[in-house]
Amino acid sequence: MELVEKLEILGAAAKFDASCSSSGSSRKGVEGGIGSAYRAGICHSWAADGRCISLLKVLFTNYCINDCAYCINRRSNDVKRATFTVDELVSLTMNFYKRNYIEGLFLSSGIIKNADFTMEKLIAVAKKLRNEENFHGYIHLKVIPGASDILIKEAGLYADRVSVNIELPSEKSLKLLTEKSKESIIKPMTDITSDIVENREERRKTKKLPMFAPAGQTTQLIVGATPETDRKIVKLTEAFYKKFSMKRVYYSAFVPVNSDNRLPIVSMPPLDREHRLYQADWLMRFYGFQADEIVTEENPFLSDDIDPKAVWAMRNMHLFPLEINTAAFEMILRVPGIGRKSAFRIIYARKNGSLDFDDLKRIGVVLKRARYFITCKGKMMADTIIAELTVFEAMKTTSTKAGAVDHTYEQLLLF
Repeated sequence: MELVEKLEILGAAAKFDASCSSSGSSRKGVEGGIGSAYRAGICHSWAADGRCISLLKVLFTNYCINDCAYCINRRSNDVKRATFTVDELVSLTMNFYKRNYIEGLFLSSGIIKNADFTMEKLIAVAKKLRNEENFHGYIHLKVIPGASDILIKEAGLYADRVSVNIELPSEKSLKLLTEKSKESIIKPMTDITSDIVENREERRKTKKLPMFAPAGQTTQLIVGATPETDRKIVKLTEAFYKKFSMKRVYYSAFVPVNSDNRLPIVSMPPLDREHRLYQADWLMRFYGFQADEIVTEENPFLSDDIDPKAVWAMRNMHLFPLEINTAAFEMILRVPGIGRKSAFRIIYARKNGSLDFDDLKRIGVVLKRARYFITCKGKMMADTIIAELTVFEAMKTTSTKAGAVDHTYEQLLLF
């Protein structure tokens, strides 16, 4: 098979993995070496200096011994198969980099023979890029569930970021739709977390040691293939961040590519739900929210019409209106229409005097949303206190619903 044909097959086979949109790693170039990694996002994302940068995102092979119900590459599917050699993939990466097509590599794979055999192939690619090609660009390696700890340790020494996809939100769903076990996924996550901590401790003694997965680890789960609630997913996400110090949890709306009686019948992927989960994720990572504040037992699903920050605010109207000139930073962050950047600007600006609504507008506050929850110098922007129902209707009107989901900061941060 021609190399170009392999690239077409294995590039298309990798498109359902969303967990590679940012690097979070800085790897400096060295004299005589090729490339460098920058901390800003990659894989068709925007860097801090405005550049659009990208990854070569491929599978090593789409042959797979597993028969997961939702996967296009499952063994029972009659699809065109291909496998790279290590040399072919290294050559592609280097040639694409030299032509300025890419700034790094995202490499995953179907499972051939067994987890360790496949993991060895992925490591061989990264190892050859680093040691023989002197490549210092970004590398993200998928850890194959069930791979040994020794191989995981080796992978982390050559990759900037590693990841193990949780795939589904519960052990019951994993058993129903996959041939993977909870243990085969959680154990590598635990090993990676331990290896990162151990490496940091050792590097305090000597900086000569190579860093282990300096950009940390990520995971991804499929939304809508199984009946778990948003509360279950958000609580699971919170546990990942707390227990595994996960850099990102990615959500992938279920795409019905297979006909299988174990799968739900859907006409369209649940992109709106995926979008709301990303918003909830953002609240936990950057706004100080706990999972129980975002999705309650009484209302286990996120609202279709209103973003989760606005829902929380309406559920806690007793905390509002908030006086913008005296409120704590943590509470200002919880006001719909005020993002992190605007909150920092408010704290800085009010050192020089009291702020009014015109000041807030100049700062970047979305007053169409924020005005129901704040006062400036003791006064609300509206003439009267707004009833909760009116607030609900106003939020419903101004709420932006997800269309084609773009995981950039501007698209996700709709508060």
